[in-house]
Amino acid sequence: MAAAEQTQEAPGHKNEKVGEVVSTKMAKTIVVEVTRRTAHPVYKRIVNKRKKFYAHDEEQSAKVGDVVRIIECRPLSRLKRWRLGSIVRRAVQVAVDHPALAEQADTRVKKTLKKK
Repeated sequence: MAAAEQTQEAPGHKNEKVGEVVSTKMAKTIVVEVTRRTAHPVYKRIVNKRKKFYAHDEEQSAKVGDVVRIIECRPLSRLKRWRLGSIVRRAVQVAVDHPALAEQADTRVKKTLKKK
């Protein structure tokens, strides 16, 4: 009877954090920077404290600049103890398709090749 009661326990609340994606260079892993505001212990001044968390992103849906919610989970690797919960806000993607800029980039490449 006691064993049946233990298996039916409601799962506890997992720790959640909201932060900005700063890197997506790894496969299925994102780096999320979480910023919090705290009072300085001596000067009582409000300071921003930042910490980076490695989170698992299975579908690789998050991009740099997105604001995401990460949820605590079991250790997935040496550094990953979080998983992507949801994307709160997408980053603004700026695309530049101007022919003059493309020509400038081509001339820069040609100049660097000539130097070598």
